[in-house]
Amino acid sequence: MNLNDYIGEATAYDKKLMLERKDPTSWLKSVSAFANTQGGRLLFGVANDGSLAGLADAQGDAEFISEAIKAQMDPVPEISLSLHEEDGKQFVVVEIKAGEETPYYTFVKGHRDAFIRIGNESVKANAIQLKRLVLKGSHLSWDGLPSRWRLSDFSFEVLRATYFEKRRKSFEDSDFASFDLVGEDGLLSNAGALLADRSPVRHSRVFCTRWKGLTKAHGLMEALADREFSGGLISLFRNTMEFIESNTKIMWRKTGAGRINYPEYPERAYEEGLVNALIHRDYLELGSEVHVDIYDDRMEITSPGGMPSGHCVQELDARQVTSKRRNPVIADLFQRLDLMERRGSGFKKILDAYAFESEKRGETVEPRFESTQTDFFLILPNLNYGRKINGVESSSGRFDADSTQNLPVNLPENLPVNPSVNLPVELSTTAKKIYHLLKEDGKYTYDRLSEAVGVTRETVRVSIRSLVEANLIRRVGPDKTGHWEVVK
Repeated sequence: MNLNDYIGEATAYDKKLMLERKDPTSWLKSVSAFANTQGGRLLFGVANDGSLAGLADAQGDAEFISEAIKAQMDPVPEISLSLHEEDGKQFVVVEIKAGEETPYYTFVKGHRDAFIRIGNESVKANAIQLKRLVLKGSHLSWDGLPSRWRLSDFSFEVLRATYFEKRRKSFEDSDFASFDLVGEDGLLSNAGALLADRSPVRHSRVFCTRWKGLTKAHGLMEALADREFSGGLISLFRNTMEFIESNTKIMWRKTGAGRINYPEYPERAYEEGLVNALIHRDYLELGSEVHVDIYDDRMEITSPGGMPSGHCVQELDARQVTSKRRNPVIADLFQRLDLMERRGSGFKKILDAYAFESEKRGETVEPRFESTQTDFFLILPNLNYGRKINGVESSSGRFDADSTQNLPVNLPENLPVNPSVNLPVELSTTAKKIYHLLKEDGKYTYDRLSEAVGVTRETVRVSIRSLVEANLIRRVGPDKTGHWEVVK
C-alpha cells in the first residue's frame, strides 16, 4: 500500500501530522464521523500538504489509539490498525468501518458528542442530524414511524384513484397496513400522513416560480408565474408537473416525415428530479419545502437534505452514485404506482435524458448536481436557450406567447394562445387551451391533445381532470368510442 493512494479522496481519509494525546478530540471526532457515515481512514504521520513526515514512536501511538477508542467512544466502532513503513519512516493507518449502531459518541473532558462527515470535514452533529443517526442505528426510517394522526380522520381519494389507474384494481382498506401506511393502533405512519388528500404535514409543500430573466434580482416583481402547492404527495407531483409543462415550451423543426420536437427540458429529467425531490427529501427539516425555479436559461429543483452519506455530490461521479432511499416506504409506493422505477440511479436517468436530447442538437449539454449539508440542488440547463430552430433564435429560451414558431402546426387557427374568456382564473393555461380544442372537436384523444398543445400525456390527463372538476366538460359514452362535451 502506498499512502499517496489515499490522498485526494477528500471524504475518505484524514491526515494527522502527529498523534495528539492530551486532546484526543482532534482525531477521535474523525473516528466518530467516519463510523457515523460511510467509513474512512486516519493517516498518522502525514502533513496537511500530503508530505510524509512519519512518527517517532509508531508502535506506541498505535497502542494509545486503540486504548483511547475503547475507553472514550460508545459504542466502540469497528476499526483495524496497521503500521506502515515508507521512505524509511513509520506511519499508523486506522481504518474505520461504517457502523450499524449509530450514533457513535466520543467522551472527552466530560463532553458527549457525535460527529458526522461533511465533505472533507468532521463536524459535530446537530439535533436533527442526531435524530437521523438514531433512526439509522435503529434500522428505522422517518417515513415508517407512527404519526399522531388517525387513518379514520383523512381521505385518500387521489391515492385510490391513481392506484386503480396504474394497477387496474382497487386500493383496499387492508392495503394501508400492507404498504406500512397505518399501524395496528389506527395511527398513520408519516408516509401515510404525507399521502392523505389533505396532508397534515404542513412543511410538505412545493413552491414553483417562473422567473423573468436569469436571477431573482428583483423579487416577485420579476416572476411571470408562481404557485404554492400543498396536499398529498401524489397531488404535489401532478400539480408541479403541470406547472412545469405550462411554463416551458417545445420548439420544433419540420422534416419530410413530419417534425422533430425540441423541448427546453427533457421530460424524463425534470420528472425524475421532481420525484427524487419529493421522495428523498429530508422531512426532519421542519419549515422547509421543495422549490422549483424556472429561469430563462435553466430550471433549478431544490430539496431539503444533503446526501445521506454526507458526501458532496459535486465531488462524485454522478453516474456511479448508487441509489439510496431516505424514505423507503414512500419510495416503494411510488414504484408500485409507476411514478418511479425500482432499479437504477435517478442521476443516470437524468444524464441519459440530456445525452439523448444533446445528440439531436449536435452539442453536449449536461445537468448539474450539487449538495450541501442541508440541501440538494438539481440544475437543468434550457436546451433551447440561445439556439436556432427553423431559423428563429430564442434569446430567452422561450418565444413570445403569440409566436407561431412555438405552436404545433395542427392547432386550429382560431385557437387563442392564452384563452381566458369565461373560464375560471385558477385553471392553468394548458387546461384553457384544451378546453378550446374540445369545444371545436370533442373527439380529441389524449395523444392528439398532447401533440396539439405540446405537453405530455400526463399533463393532458391532469388538465382534463381539472376541467371536469370545474364542470366545464364531461365525458359522453365509453372511453374508446365516446367523446367530450363542453358543458358551458
